[in-house]
Amino acid sequence: MSFAALQSLLPQLILALGATAVLMFGAWIPKRRLWLTVGLLLALSAALVAGLMEAPLAEVGGMYATTLYARFCTVVWSLTIAATLLISFRYADLHRFGGGEYTSLLLFAAAGMSLLSAATSLIGLFLGLEAFTLVLYILIAFNRTDDRGAEAGLKYLVFGAVATGFLAFGIALIYAASGSFHFQEALAGIQIEGALRPIGLAGWAMLLVAVGFKISLVPFHLWTPDVYQGAPAPISGVLATAAKGAVLTAFLPLLTMLGESGAEIKNVLWLLAIITMLVGTFAALPQTNLKRMLAYSSVVHMGYLLIALLVGGSDGGQALLFYLVIYSFATFGAFGVVTSFATEHEELQEYEDLRGLGYLHPRRSIVLAAFMLSLAGIPPLAGFFAKFGLFQAALRNGYAGLAIIGVFASLVSVYYYLRPIIVLFMQERSAYQLHPGSKSEYLLLAGCFVAILALGIYPEPLLNLVVLVLP
Repeated sequence: MSFAALQSLLPQLILALGATAVLMFGAWIPKRRLWLTVGLLLALSAALVAGLMEAPLAEVGGMYATTLYARFCTVVWSLTIAATLLISFRYADLHRFGGGEYTSLLLFAAAGMSLLSAATSLIGLFLGLEAFTLVLYILIAFNRTDDRGAEAGLKYLVFGAVATGFLAFGIALIYAASGSFHFQEALAGIQIEGALRPIGLAGWAMLLVAVGFKISLVPFHLWTPDVYQGAPAPISGVLATAAKGAVLTAFLPLLTMLGESGAEIKNVLWLLAIITMLVGTFAALPQTNLKRMLAYSSVVHMGYLLIALLVGGSDGGQALLFYLVIYSFATFGAFGVVTSFATEHEELQEYEDLRGLGYLHPRRSIVLAAFMLSLAGIPPLAGFFAKFGLFQAALRNGYAGLAIIGVFASLVSVYYYLRPIIVLFMQERSAYQLHPGSKSEYLLLAGCFVAILALGIYPEPLLNLVVLVLP
């Protein structure tokens, strides 16, 4: 590999080589907070390099792009992992996590997500996806004292293995039909007279099944609530935001390249979007566990984001990226509040445990309420403008039916987002007070809160950035 190629992949190299170094030296120097700090600095460095340095090559090895779009995604995923490390300082101490191993795995996950979003070939897509999925198998079950974590890790492993099988078979069929792994040649090779060849259509069907498992589309979502509930709260935040966002950003260019010949694929996505929004919404209504409710919430939001994938083009791309960023701030912030309330023996998840906490811990309770309202799409928080932009793009491109169903799901969602807020402030609590929180937790929660408030009042900077990075 040439020096120019290495320079073009510098952000990913910082993450991967940094993760390797942390893993090796962490075995000799078991200082948990030291390695969490080092990992935080490495993730921020990767984001800084991706955001400021212009790559000398447009594509590396015919597998990964270094476009503005790919670099933007690298910045977002690196910052998400940096936020995970920041909020893990006290949590890792509570559960005696190995600092070197935990930090290293998160950095490897960031590298995999970055490579997935930058993929320009089916092989690059497979390697990037599996790179961070394999890491998540371990991170979900990282708390060895929690039986629910072990169960969640096993469930994610089984479903992930099934998804990997479908992905591999789908790639094999597309390669058999086209003779190429590169996106443009492969997609051109499976088309004939403006339609997909049968073997190419079968390959795409398997790819959609794999994507459905990875981003929790109905009916491939059954693992989601159990895994989110059993995983450590910071890792649940990564699963709900960066892990799913990386898959969506990887498949946006693929669907765009299909063009008019992807009508059959879009019909399937149209149906998946509808059942995902409706089933996720009604499954979230009876939940009394905050993490399980957020799991079904993420299912619903994946249905919304399928609308952006269907719209495609500049309208769909802008709606997808803007929505992903806003959704990530609110969802990760909500899991951050769960993390900040965690004790050595449990995480506060049940609504009954949250009752009256708004009086004992008003700052974190108000912040959690703001995150819930943003996810519900209540103005003036940023979630309102994210949903407005997405539904407007759907109406402008002939998807009025999906937009109406999306609005209906959003209206119903107000109920299950308001429930934890009502419980928090329902009655004054005098039983016991939880951990007051650490500085790193407050810093992360304040950042997410300011972001959803500022972008709700003045979303133009993020909108302009999204327009700039789209190809």
